[in-house]
Amino acid sequence: MTDAHKPLDGHHALVTGAGSGIGAATALALARAGARVSLAGRRLAPLEDVARDMRQGSAAVIDSFDVTSEAAVVGGVERARAALGPVTILVNNAGEAPSAPFERTDPGLWSRTLAVNLSGAYLVSRAVLSDLKSRGAGARLVNIASTAGLVGYAYVAAYCAAKHGLIGLTRALALEFAKTGITANAICPGFTETPLVARAVETIVAKTGRLEELAKAELIKSNPQGRLVRPEEVADAVLWLASPGAASINGQAIVVAGGEVMVG
Repeated sequence: MTDAHKPLDGHHALVTGAGSGIGAATALALARAGARVSLAGRRLAPLEDVARDMRQGSAAVIDSFDVTSEAAVVGGVERARAALGPVTILVNNAGEAPSAPFERTDPGLWSRTLAVNLSGAYLVSRAVLSDLKSRGAGARLVNIASTAGLVGYAYVAAYCAAKHGLIGLTRALALEFAKTGITANAICPGFTETPLVARAVETIVAKTGRLEELAKAELIKSNPQGRLVRPEEVADAVLWLASPGAASINGQAIVVAGGEVMVG
């Protein structure tokens, strides 16, 4: 019987981009729910910082995990598996959101953005698929997309394209693996208090000369609640999707944005 306070006991969750922001908040939430968690990311120090906040033996730090490199992904998944067993929950969170007018979106920026936000999720999902299928019922795949996967935003054409693609991938996998018991869903946060959004504010300041407070206000005003989303709120949505009670939630793009985007 599952402990109501530890609904994910016995699970091994792999979270990419786990060193900060939504990834770190998600990893901590899953660990509190009883899961063993592999913290995957490129840099060691931030991952170790997150691991220190988890109970001993419940976390594995998987650094040098570059989601754009198949070799790095396969090697990282093997390390995670060796440390904590087969992966039963995958959270594809790693992402980048460079901005540029479309005329200045060169092939390098375009390719890099799709590689990190879309192809990276493909590579990691493919690498852990055998584990998820072995688990069957209760296995979960959660892709952190964005409201940019549901609507368009100016100056981030590559990011919008990648996140639209990620939602399409999510829906395809949801149907393909429905009979196995695996569920695949996407979460679409609005502007969230993360390093990614902090960099967006810096870009606005650099390009427009506005004060930081005014640049941040530009992002906040898109949310009807008049604030940025907190990473913990996105993590709570991941936790729900990973829980036994979400077994019938499949192929959905769940918006966490205070009402900015409404889909039905």
